[in-house]
Amino acid sequence: MRLRGLILASVAATALLAGCTTDSGADDGTVIAEAPVAPPPPPPPPAPAAEMDGIVVTGRAAGGQLARSMPMQQVQPEPEFRDEYEDVDANPVKLTSEEPVSTFSIDVDTAAYANVRRFLKSGSLPPKDAVRIEELINYFDYDYPQPDAGSDPFATQVTMMPSPFNAGRDLIQIGIQGRDIDRDARPPVNLTLLVDVSGSMFSEDKLPLAKQAIKLMLEEMAPTDTVAIVVYAGAAGEILAPTPVSEKRRIVAALEDLQAGGSTAGGEGLRLAYSLAEQELKKDAVNRVMLLTDGDFNVGISDPEQLEDFVSRKRETGIYLSVLGFGRGNYNDAMMQKIAQKGNGTAAYIDTLSEARKVLADDLSGNIFPIADDVKIQVEFNPARIAEYRLIGYETRMLERADFNNDKMDAGDIGAGTSVTAIYEVTPTGSDAAQIDPLRYGEAAKAGSTQGEYAFVKLRYKAPGADTSKLLTYPVTGKDRVASVDEAPEWARFAMAVAGFGEMLKGGDALGTGFGWEAIRTLGAGAKGKDEFGYRAEFIELTRLAETADAQAALNRPAREE
Repeated sequence: MRLRGLILASVAATALLAGCTTDSGADDGTVIAEAPVAPPPPPPPPAPAAEMDGIVVTGRAAGGQLARSMPMQQVQPEPEFRDEYEDVDANPVKLTSEEPVSTFSIDVDTAAYANVRRFLKSGSLPPKDAVRIEELINYFDYDYPQPDAGSDPFATQVTMMPSPFNAGRDLIQIGIQGRDIDRDARPPVNLTLLVDVSGSMFSEDKLPLAKQAIKLMLEEMAPTDTVAIVVYAGAAGEILAPTPVSEKRRIVAALEDLQAGGSTAGGEGLRLAYSLAEQELKKDAVNRVMLLTDGDFNVGISDPEQLEDFVSRKRETGIYLSVLGFGRGNYNDAMMQKIAQKGNGTAAYIDTLSEARKVLADDLSGNIFPIADDVKIQVEFNPARIAEYRLIGYETRMLERADFNNDKMDAGDIGAGTSVTAIYEVTPTGSDAAQIDPLRYGEAAKAGSTQGEYAFVKLRYKAPGADTSKLLTYPVTGKDRVASVDEAPEWARFAMAVAGFGEMLKGGDALGTGFGWEAIRTLGAGAKGKDEFGYRAEFIELTRLAETADAQAALNRPAREE
């Protein structure tokens, strides 16, 4: 009894000492004092354990059979704003006679749209580098026709129409629709959740929201799918071994135990998550690591290039990586985008429970089940018909011309039922809207027998896990052109509105003086269509918030010096 009393006294003293902790995630080393916490009920005789900042883990990470995590809550202050975005320049206008070929990797990520929405709903404009126009466009489902039965996994839709942005120019919209799969035909899923439980994840829009998002996803998974949970803070540990979704209560109980506290050993967490996924690797199944974080890696592998190299190597094992971003203040968008691209996965930003439902319930097939890897698009413009062109968005996805036929070059991946949209603004040959003077001593390429074509679209993709790509082609001709914006399909008109919205958030430099917030709103409202979940109506409201924020920002700018 004397020994048991000593053990209980030691536990109580430890809990009291935990009332004053140092937040290693803070930049200034501030000591954050907490009120003493009541000790837990008397524990069973202690087993070997590995202690992390804010979590005590017993399990494989501690050298024994998994028992249970014992969270110790740690209060964190509101983080200062230090979000990180990649600094990129907008795609320039290209002269077709000099550079007729445009090559890029597809992008089905949607993180930028939800992040932009978060800024606008808080009453401010987003940083320009946070606006990736292709992700705004690809946030929406355009109801492109499904591929024919038994054919390739994609159907291509092309619409050419007058540009509402600039008189004298046209838009060419390329839509690619991936084949959907029946729920009963889905392959089994081996999913390892890597959850950031560091101190920066404390706020309600981070770890608590991540838990809710996972619960929504569990409702959409099959009972035979498996879920494992790895966490990381000052160290990394396994919280839940691979468990069938049929044991949902056990998975949810493990989630509820998680609390935030400590620094951010994200790189070490990735190592452990991939290791666990490899141990449970299933042939003919979807093997995936899903990272839920604010992206603030500061312990372990934190160098971006090292992380990208590590994820690229692990991709070769057949394990894909998806990234879900949460929160504000220290959201590392640049890091998350890069590792998701290298991991053959998608990046999404979760700002509300509604967005969690969209990403992990409504769009789960597209975000979990791949139908094609390394999807690239190459467009060759006919200089006899097109004088100039500019790709709207995809700045971080541009490829060299030779990369298109190089099957070793990584590119974006498409999930079941997912669509991809790309828009070029082009200037017809002879138009007064041309921005670049032709060369005095240059000679445009002769179009020959292809004179009726405006452009030639090529698409390369690999079947999931394959090493060799397949080629699809589509000539853009007069049959794809409509005479006015009003004659364009609904999907084309709405995509144009979203593209214009992105351009305005970028500063509107690529738009003519007659196109602004009201024109975007009118164009979008006229193409809202069925809008079953209200996403398009929300977009129209966002244009109002953006207009208000833009006007307020203009008032706050210092007067221009004469």
